[in-house]
Amino acid sequence: MKAIQFKEYGDPSVLENVDVDVPELDKGEVLLKVTAIGVNYADTARREGAYVVPTPLPFIPGAEVVGVVEEVGEGTSKFSKGDRVVTLIGSGGYAEYVKTTEHTLISLPENVEDETAVALPLQGLTAYHLLTTMGRLEEGESVLVHAAAGGVGSLAVQLAKSFGAGNVIATASTEEKLALASDLGADHTINYTNENWRQEVLEATGGKGVDIALEMAGGDIFHETIKCMRPFGRLVVYGVASGEPAQMYPSGLMNRNLSVMGFFLPQIMKKRELFEKSLNHLMELVQSGELKLTVGGVYDLKDASYVHEIMQGRKTKGKLVLKP
Repeated sequence: MKAIQFKEYGDPSVLENVDVDVPELDKGEVLLKVTAIGVNYADTARREGAYVVPTPLPFIPGAEVVGVVEEVGEGTSKFSKGDRVVTLIGSGGYAEYVKTTEHTLISLPENVEDETAVALPLQGLTAYHLLTTMGRLEEGESVLVHAAAGGVGSLAVQLAKSFGAGNVIATASTEEKLALASDLGADHTINYTNENWRQEVLEATGGKGVDIALEMAGGDIFHETIKCMRPFGRLVVYGVASGEPAQMYPSGLMNRNLSVMGFFLPQIMKKRELFEKSLNHLMELVQSGELKLTVGGVYDLKDASYVHEIMQGRKTKGKLVLKP
């Protein structure tokens, strides 16, 4: 089968289009013929050797997959050949076939398209749990969403409103992206390339600051975001897209009773009931039309290198999808 693999860490050019064996099934596993693959910043971090956990070489990236059941292994009972499913796997998604354990699969409704569904396992669940499990969003609270036109950000804006946020403040780098965030329900939009963006956040909250902030850039954005928090605020970190780690002095959190916490989705995956319940809830929101998924582009699997390049160059909005 065809797959995208890298044998060394580096820029997008290290991604190679290769031929590898179709995975062989063990007990309890299912083989999927892949129909859509989600592209995420986690994939670029893997490629650069900068992910939260070590990335062994050679490596086939890709965690979000929609596919059709091709074969079931011994001991499986929930799914049959031809079933259409969505799943979140550890790696190996940039390929024509993937294998995974049966318990990671969620059936897809007929009226949810592949390109839509593939945004839910990683980016959808991330946005969901950033706000609920980690941020503990309460009705009427204010939420600051950085990179609000991106895959996670565009979902977080909508979910924050759906879950009762009183004031959703969205940041992005262009007027076009800000317009998208506004269309998705943001109450205020701010261009974070402006030097005074932090002051604009404070003005949007009447000088009080925000209750919850979702931060994935690192560097100066992290430090300026802390200054935007109101007392008892919760800042949730889920990435370092800038590649610039931030230094934090815990004593600086004390005078406003602030919380800074990290989020890593695989820990949610270890809690089967929590994972399944939240993914099904997201699916219901999509079916009802309450949650709209923005597909920023659909590309051939062999163009993965180009897709990584434009995503890291901040030239995209919404969900980027690869198709074998």
